[in-house]
Amino acid sequence: MREAGTAAGTAAAADGTGLSLTLAATAPIPFDLSLRVAPGEMLALVGPSGAGKSTALRCIAGLHRAAKGRIACAGATWFDAAAGVDLAPHRRPVGLVFQDYALFPHMTAAANVVAAMGHVPRAMRAGRVRDLFAMVHLSGLEERRPAELSGGQQQRVAVARALARDPAILLLDEPFSAVDRATRRRLQTELAALRRSLAIPILLVTHDLEEALALADRMVVMHRGRGLQTGTPAELLTRPASAEVARLLDLHNLFQGVVERHTPAATMLRWGAWLLEAAPAPGFPAGALVDWLVAGAGVVLHRRGRPSAGERENPIPARVLDLLPMGEEARITLEVGDAAGGTLGFSMPLHAALRNGLAAGEDCTVSLLRDAIHLMPAGSAR
Repeated sequence: MREAGTAAGTAAAADGTGLSLTLAATAPIPFDLSLRVAPGEMLALVGPSGAGKSTALRCIAGLHRAAKGRIACAGATWFDAAAGVDLAPHRRPVGLVFQDYALFPHMTAAANVVAAMGHVPRAMRAGRVRDLFAMVHLSGLEERRPAELSGGQQQRVAVARALARDPAILLLDEPFSAVDRATRRRLQTELAALRRSLAIPILLVTHDLEEALALADRMVVMHRGRGLQTGTPAELLTRPASAEVARLLDLHNLFQGVVERHTPAATMLRWGAWLLEAAPAPGFPAGALVDWLVAGAGVVLHRRGRPSAGERENPIPARVLDLLPMGEEARITLEVGDAAGGTLGFSMPLHAALRNGLAAGEDCTVSLLRDAIHLMPAGSAR
């Protein structure tokens, strides 16, 4: 697995204060995952259904046992297959929030939270409940039962209950998938604010890439039980390790080309009839077949009658296949003569697209900015 850890994540692994995990299995669920999470850091696991994201959380919580590997958190070893260590779930200080809340329906919201306070002296529990309900913006609703609360309020109770355990790590398994979009955005905002007060690692499983980008410090892209790449959201979106990772992140503008030569300032990439300047990639020898990607932000439309400096970089003639208005933005799809039929997509302000006469069937010219072109080992860019 490729991992690009932060300095905080590396330090946490060294001094034992964060989460350190290495798991492997061939059956019944294939697994190959290694990750580190520092205190106060949020790491998101992203990938398609069946990628193994929730299985990773279950392994940390002690609800699933991998054949090989080790899990350590807050200076304690929770699982070590080689040494025969496997702490029971109740002995692991884990706060776990499920997508379906998993609240006790016959108990009040406060009682649901108190149920996780077996380690707290009875005299201190009422005050602790008040503090937690204030933290998750539920003050005054302590005596309501789950059926009397909205979906967003129930999820806040679930978060309060998870924190009531004074956990060494907080695990969030698709925590906002069961609520409507507006509520989801509010809960995400609240979580972003709440995490600033938590000095523990946070692991978020989500199928919502926008959610991961908005909340996480780093992300792990998973597929079929494997961790394919770890990095910051910016690294993954602009420098995916492979076309496979790019596809899993729903990145577009994937093509194949051949490295022609290197200069001190650029790598020259042959793409059909075009010779493109790409960011220096000396690791690929001349003649190598590569997959390559250009971010939509690196596609610059040549403005009719008002050329800009950026238009000197890799100018490409194109034809508009589709212009899709999306509010004040327009999503543009271009036919660029790619031998494999690949298209080029980017977004721009709708008024600018209309002012430049863009419409299906119209010819135009775009530039592909050199530093936005990213080369990857050849695989399958389709």
